[in-house]
Amino acid sequence: MTRIAGKRVFLRAPSMDDWAEWAELRARSRSFLTPWEPTWPEDSLARDHFRRRLRQQAKEWRAGEAYGLFLFTNEGRRLVGGINLSNVRRGVAQTASVGYWMGQPYAGQGLMTDGLRATLPFVFDDLRLHRLEAACLPHNEPSKGVLTKVGFHEEGLARQYLRINGQWADHLLFALLRADYDALLRAPR
Repeated sequence: MTRIAGKRVFLRAPSMDDWAEWAELRARSRSFLTPWEPTWPEDSLARDHFRRRLRQQAKEWRAGEAYGLFLFTNEGRRLVGGINLSNVRRGVAQTASVGYWMGQPYAGQGLMTDGLRATLPFVFDDLRLHRLEAACLPHNEPSKGVLTKVGFHEEGLARQYLRINGQWADHLLFALLRADYDALLRAPR
């Protein structure tokens, strides 16, 4: 199983052993996450739903189409969120989309910034992609902050881009290119 190490966090593919901690964190964070996510299915936190998600994610991982990762603290190994690399396109594009979520108790602590930074070698070195794309709601200041801190560049507005909380919503589009990543590696720390 792939394990990605950050400074304060690590990421790995979810397993059935994570269900109870995941369901508890998502339930506790529901009102915090609802404005930023698609509408949750009725059974979204059920064990069987989680099992189906894992099967789908494993199939996508094997096919090289998507990579679902859970984000854990190094200290205490607590589940704090997740990062999903999806819509992997090969051929002339060599790109993927990234989305993420953070449990409310852990928001604003820099953990997602650390986790997203940690995924960059996986994206650009292991998967050998050229471009990583992200989208966020224009009023989602914390998400815009994460993307900017990691090195993403804002590229524009996509009207009614994704259906969030039951409504089509405009999104700001961001991207990080392989050249941007290489420059980050060369930058003094």
